[in-house]
Amino acid sequence: MPEMSEMERWQKRFAAPGYAFGKEPNVFLKAQAHLLGPGQRALSVADGEGRNGVWLAEQGLDVLAIDFSETGLAKARALAAERGVTLRTELADVTTWRWPAEAFDVIAAIFIFVAPTERPAFFQHLKRALKPGGLLFMQGYRPAQLNYRTGGPPKAEFMYTRAILQDGFGDMATLDISEHDSVIVEGTAHVGPSALIDLVARK
Repeated sequence: MPEMSEMERWQKRFAAPGYAFGKEPNVFLKAQAHLLGPGQRALSVADGEGRNGVWLAEQGLDVLAIDFSETGLAKARALAAERGVTLRTELADVTTWRWPAEAFDVIAAIFIFVAPTERPAFFQHLKRALKPGGLLFMQGYRPAQLNYRTGGPPKAEFMYTRAILQDGFGDMATLDISEHDSVIVEGTAHVGPSALIDLVARK
């Protein structure tokens, strides 16, 4: 049998009942609430079933959620309706999407991993899409996550290191990178000790 494509894998995961990563926002993203303001334009990248995009909308932001899984986005819209907020969604693959320039006050890229060959372009797109003064929030796994196996890609080269993030975002006005091992509980897909790296950067 041919190997399942990445998109097929996520469609299948999101087609299962319930929310794979739960309905609550990512803890790191939620901790940035004090930096957010109502009316700001936000982009939630690879938002999946919508937990982060919906939370941003609950904070009063004007949110566009993009993902390459229509199944995930349908659940995101359902979650937004359940919470009584508006969430704009767009079917998009981050590697081929036509990224707008200087369009967003806030970009959240939580647990998104692209191939190492596509990473430089992806990082450039994230930076270019921010308005001057805009904020980028990223959380991902470090290679040590392979010891825990509690989520994330199966290969270390898809994960982030401090050097990778410093190299990619060192030209931002401010850059704060934090490495930590923490226990996370996000639905059934991310549960247990995790090797994490967080980034908060301002353009």
